[in-house]
Parts: sequence; C-alpha cells; structure tokens
Amino acid sequence: MKLKQLGVYFHTLRYMKSKQIRYRLYYVLRNRIRKMRHYRPPLFRKAEGVSVQMQASIPAEESLKKVSNEGYRFTFLNLPHTFASIDTIDWNFSGHGKLWTYNLNYFDFLNQPGMESKTGMALIEDFIAKIEKSKDGLEPFPIALRAINWIKFLSDHAIQHPTTESSLRAQYDILMDNLEYHLLGNHLLENGFALLFGGYYFADSGLFAKAKEILTEELQEQILPDGAHFELSPMYHQIMLYRVLDCYNLMQNNQQFSEPDLMQLLRVKASLMLGWLENITCQNGSIPHLNDSADGIAPTTSQLLAYAKRLDIPIEKRPLRESGYRKYVTDRYELVVDVGNIGPDYIPGHAHSDTFNFELSVAAQPFIVDTGISTYENNARRKLERSTRAHNTVMIDGLDQSEVWSSFRVARRARIVQLQELEKSIRATHDGYARIGVLHTRQFEMSDRNIKIKDIVESSNAQSHEAVAFLHFAPEVEITLNEKNQIITKYAYLTFEGLKSLKIVDIHIAKGYNHLVKSKGVRLSFEKELETLIELAV
Repeated sequence: MKLKQLGVYFHTLRYMKSKQIRYRLYYVLRNRIRKMRHYRPPLFRKAEGVSVQMQASIPAEESLKKVSNEGYRFTFLNLPHTFASIDTIDWNFSGHGKLWTYNLNYFDFLNQPGMESKTGMALIEDFIAKIEKSKDGLEPFPIALRAINWIKFLSDHAIQHPTTESSLRAQYDILMDNLEYHLLGNHLLENGFALLFGGYYFADSGLFAKAKEILTEELQEQILPDGAHFELSPMYHQIMLYRVLDCYNLMQNNQQFSEPDLMQLLRVKASLMLGWLENITCQNGSIPHLNDSADGIAPTTSQLLAYAKRLDIPIEKRPLRESGYRKYVTDRYELVVDVGNIGPDYIPGHAHSDTFNFELSVAAQPFIVDTGISTYENNARRKLERSTRAHNTVMIDGLDQSEVWSSFRVARRARIVQLQELEKSIRATHDGYARIGVLHTRQFEMSDRNIKIKDIVESSNAQSHEAVAFLHFAPEVEITLNEKNQIITKYAYLTFEGLKSLKIVDIHIAKGYNHLVKSKGVRLSFEKELETLIELAV
C-alpha cells in the first residue's frame, strides 16, 4: 500500500469515535464466527401486531405503476425498471446500483396515493416468500425504513396478517442485532425511529426502550442549536424532520406507552427543525443543493410545514449560526453562503469539499448554483460532485480543500479558523490548504443591488500557487463575455479584478439523481487576490 494512501486512511480513521471503531470490529468478527458456525438468523417469529392510529402523514411519491395486466414498473432515482409480474420481482435487482436496490426494499410505494390493499399485500407476501435470498434488503437501514412503511400500510388498511407480522417481528430482531453504531448519524437515528414504530405496533417494551434510548441521545446531538441536522444537508434535514413529525404523530395518537419527556423532546426538536428549514428554503420553495442534496427525494418544505400545522407543532425560528450557513435576502436576490465546517467529524459521508460555497438567486430565479448530486455510486461523477471544483469556491494547486474520497469518505478537512460578521458583510478564513502553507480568506459584502466577493490567498512560503475560483450558472442562464472580461447575463453583470485568466467551460448541473443538464461555468485564475463584483441588472 502506498504511503499516500496510508495517510488518507489515517486521516479518515482518526476522526471516528471509538464507539464506531469498536462496533465495526465487533460486527466483522462476530459475523465471521457466525458464518463459521453456519449461523442463520430467524426470518419468522410468532407475533401479533396492533394497528396504530395516526393523523394523515405525507404520502409517498408515486414510484410504482401497473403497466399491464400483471406488469409493474418501479421508478427510483429517475431510473425505471419493469417486472413482468409480482412473482418475477427480483428484490436483489442491482442493474441500477445499490441505492436503487435499497429504494426497492424500502417499500415507500406502499404509502403512495391510490395504493390498493390487495396489491400492497401481494408485494409484501412476495418479499416474504423470497426473504431467504434477500441480500441488501436484510441490512439494518432498509429494514428500518421498510418496517415503518409496512406498519403504516397495515395500520391504514386495518390489515391483520399473521405471516407478515411474524416476518416483520423477526426483521426487528435482525435490526436490534445490527444497530448501526458503527455509522451513527442519520443511520442510527433511522434505526431509532423504526424501533419506536415497532414498539407501538407490537406493544413491545424492549423495542420501545431501545428506541427511547437512541432517540433521546441522538436527537440531542444531531439537531444543532440553530435547528439544523448536523450532517448539513438540507435534503437529509427534510427527511429527518419528516421522521420526527411521524414519531410525534405516532405517540400523540396511541397510548401503549406513556413517555411525556420523549414526546416533548420530539416536539421541541421538530419546532427547531421547522424554523431552520423555513430559514434555508428558497423563495421558490426549493432547498439549496448544499452537500448531498437533490430534489424529488425528501418531502418538500411546504409539505412538512403543512404536516406540522396539522399536528399543531409551532415553528421556532433562530438565526442561522451553528450550521455554518448564512442567508441574505433583499427584494432582488437571495444569497446562501457556507462559512462553516463540513459537518460532524465522525460522520462526514454526505459532506463535500465546498467551504465558502454559495448559491445566488435573482428575482426568485436560480442564477449561480451548486452543481448538485446525481449519484452515490463510487465513480468519477461522484468524485467530481464532491470535489472543490464542483462548487462556487476556490481551489489551490489543483487540490481539494477537504480530502473527499470514495463515495462517503473524508480524510483531512478544512476548518474555519477566523470568522467576522457584520449586518451586511461576512469574512472567514479556512485552513484546508495549510498542508501546502496556504490560508484562504473569502469576504462577502452585500448591498441592495450589488454583491462583492473578495478572495485572498496568503502563503507562508515563497512558493507560488495556482488559485482558481469557480462559478457555476443555472442551465437557464445565458452568459456572454465582452472585451473587458465581464460576464454579461440577463440577471446581472460580473466584473473581476486581479484576474490572470478567465475561461468559460461546459459543465453539467444535476437536476436530481441520474439527471444531468448542460450548463456553463467560469474558471477564474488568480494569484493572491481576486475581487468579483456582481451587479444586478433587474
């Protein structure tokens, strides 16, 4: 193994919690011993479920369509696949990648509008009939999401089905035996949400006690004081908020357990999360595509706000602070900037190398945007979408600010070492390039019609460095370059001082998973200082 690769592993592992490492080693060793002993998890356990009562939740997006008398087409991540009939469904289908297979096994489609009980039960029974051959579907994360969806479906349709209940209870045993302490973050939180549903559905005090333990600890840690989910992805924030609302709904409408403290915790965290989401959401209702965020995956902000209103949960709005995001809004534009660290040190899997990234909308229309995400596969596109060059920030000497690698790993990472804020300006410095003796400072100054961005590259050595600032324009924006190296658009004019060179390049913007749209970007080469002036034309 090369020395450089060893360094990457070292700087990845050193940030992990000892708990993660202990559980990862434990699960690896335990599973090897079990395999040697021909261990086989029980796939059925005699149990009787009790239908739970809930107010109307948020319906799932339509992902399943009947396309013939017997054929069914599943569409996840903008990729369709058709099975000729229910009994030909391959629950291990991997032709569209692992995340697609996961979605197939989540069973979200059970709760899409118009799902008939007969069809839903046929799908559940087919999965159970093939469960011994299930691969990805018996991992803890898909078990957790599938359990919630099955319980919602069975309860909504008042179905009591002993075989399904026995299979589901056994799946809960597998989940309890493989709780994702080796990952933590949103994975463990999803485990906790599922255990809460299982506790109520089976009137099982053991499942409930573990759910309470996980949710109490993880919600306190994972929801920051300004209301953000600590992995700093607006999309995952929406998903986690949805689960918190569902769990509050569950506890509010069922009496199997009396735990006012947990119910109050869910209410308080939901209130904070609603405030943060309302703060970060754009005027057109979309979320900024910061870190791992995409449209069409999570419930929308408007859906979540409406759901919270039905549950009588208030919105507590606090200033954006601990999340590292800031937002500036005028009658003409809204600007979201990132002046924070990339996320929790021990689980940065959904983080990008994007310190000082920003998104700008003009007249409620996307103008300068994040390139977004289109895949979780470990390929060149995933590597690009997490890299510094895919964001509206500065790369030095061709290096990423934070060493993102594989699909969800980060080795050395940029940290904010200085931050100064005034009402209409913000200035911050990060040390992501300290390994080459460089600090990068970016300053934003905002007025009603102008935005000025100043980048300063300070070197502690005599070596010269190549600095490149990137800008990525929304696909709808047409740009031209005049003889003064000004960028001219319908929405704004961009003028630069300190340029060495300017190049307009072809790029792709992700409009969701597996959906790329052509657009234009700009590469701005400079040496020590670059000033970018954005003058609005509307």
